Amino acid sequence: MSKIGRKPIDIGNVQMEIKGQEIHYKGPKASGVYVLPVSLSAQLNGKNLTIAPVKRAHAFNAAWGLHRALLANKIQGASVGFEHLLEITGLGYKAVPTGRKVVFTLGHSHKIDYELPEGITLEADKTGQKLSVKGTDKELLGHVCSVIKQFKPTEPYKGTGIKTVGEIIQRKAGKTKASA
Repeated sequence: MSKIGRKPIDIGNVQMEIKGQEIHYKGPKASGVYVLPVSLSAQLNGKNLTIAPVKRAHAFNAAWGLHRALLANKIQGASVGFEHLLEITGLGYKAVPTGRKVVFTLGHSHKIDYELPEGITLEADKTGQKLSVKGTDKELLGHVCSVIKQFKPTEPYKGTGIKTVGEIIQRKAGKTKASA
């Protein structure tokens, strides 16, 4: 039996409608349709949504927990959304958001223009080194943050680059002068 799949999903202020295998949801920030596989069924009990397998088998347990987690993320994104915080460290390194585009100055010979996908917003503080990336789709938000971090990965000697706030970078000692 799946430990994750058994947990009910609190829908809060999201409107839900179940039509066979399709779950239609509408919240203040987003709306959409989530399609369950035929091996799973959904029931709405007041403010809780439960997912259950049609028949018990080991192969269904993995899908049960996976689809429950994915659906819970869609519902949470529709009601409150998600936010990732990124930090740029380095002299002269910064990001300047302009509409749907973000221009990164990261010590390369050129500036990097990155166009944000639909549903993702980026805000920067006035120094351009603290970034707040927001969106309603958790998977897309994680992908965008991963792409941004790849522009200038944090290096272990000086610690300069782009990292997630709270991420611990293992620092290395530099070269030492050998005494003769």
